[in-house]
Parts: sequence; structure tokens; C-alpha cells
Amino acid sequence: MADDTDPLPLLAALMALTVVSGLVDAVSYLGLGHVFTANMTGNVVVLGFAAAGAAGFSVAATLTSLLVFLAGAALAGRVARRIDGRRRLLLVTMAAEAVLVGAAALIAFVMGTAGSGWPRYAIIAILALAMGMRNAAVRRLGVRDISTTVLTSTLTGLASESALAGGLSPRSGRRAGAVLAMLAGAAVGALMFLRVDAALPLLAAAALSAGTAAAYALGVRDPAPA
Repeated sequence: MADDTDPLPLLAALMALTVVSGLVDAVSYLGLGHVFTANMTGNVVVLGFAAAGAAGFSVAATLTSLLVFLAGAALAGRVARRIDGRRRLLLVTMAAEAVLVGAAALIAFVMGTAGSGWPRYAIIAILALAMGMRNAAVRRLGVRDISTTVLTSTLTGLASESALAGGLSPRSGRRAGAVLAMLAGAAVGALMFLRVDAALPLLAAAALSAGTAAAYALGVRDPAPA
């Protein structure tokens, strides 16, 4: 398991992926009918709203996201068992994410819409698949306090282990960084979506995933076998 000695390139890559989560969920929630494709905690709550008949929520769309996310996580879990080294695992995951999110951006651009018809469900499924794969890979890396998609435990640790609570504020930098990364991604994604369309923030998310993969590939090497 990783600990406080997690290398800076790895932490930087995970922070960038956290920004991507904000971009993706901005499009998902604002443009795909109040559904999340990265934050499955939110989706479980949304599914409850939809099941109760609340306006603006869809059982079908939310279930699509949840089930495809789980399929992506299962797929990545199987693939991860065949990959040696955290560098290779993260690179494969980021490359797959860049391709999938780029495909979602292409659908939104070509069809001119992301919020209705088959493009809506296709984009939800593609994004949920990418996020499920990534979550499984990040979980396997075991980096504490950066899940890249949810912040509940990160915020809890930030507050409960702070100096205000009598703690020593361990890993406060990465915890605060994860919160700010998610916030920045969501804000920028929402701005792009509201001012332009769904394709732009998705394209930005794909480019950020690809750029992060390239930077990580150039800057990090798995240790040679003993």
C-alpha cells in the first residue's frame, strides 16, 4: 500500500484525474439529465429520487450509469491482475480513459446534442465505463486520500485530523488539493457546458487524461526487477 512517501508524479497524475472527474460530472449532471458518471455515491441517491418519482431524474439513465460503471470496474480489476507495476497500470487506465472520453466528446459534437435520445445513453455508458475502469485502477494503487471521484472520506480526514480537532493534519496538502481539483474541474466543466456545449468539456477531459498519461510516461519508470 502507498503511504506518505507516494511519489510526486503519481500524486500529480491523480490530482489531474480528479480534475477530469469534475469536468465529466459537470457534463453528466447538467447535460445528461441529473445523472453522475464518476460519483456513484451521488448516483445511488439520485436513483432513490428517481424511484420516488421526483421530477428531472431518470431511473433508466441512472441505472445505466451504475451498471456500466460496475462493468468497467470489473473489467479493470481483471486487467489489473495481468499488469505488473503501478506505472503500467496507471498508464493503461489513463490511455483507455482518454480514448473513451474522446469518443463521448465526438458523439456530442457530431450529433449536436448530448441530453436526449440514443446519444444521451451512449455518452452516459461510455463515461461510466471509463470512470469505473479508472476507479478500480486507482483503488488498486492504494494511494490514501485521493480516490479521484469522491471526497467524503477526504473531507472527513481533513477536518477530523486537523489541528482544530487536536490532530497533526497528516496529508493535509493532498487532501485539500483533491478538493480544489474536483472543484476546479466542476466549475470549468460547468462554464464550458453552459457557454458552449457538452462536447467542449468532454474534449478538455480527454485531452487532460491523454496529456497526463504522456507526462507520467515520460517522467516515471517502474523499478527494474531485482
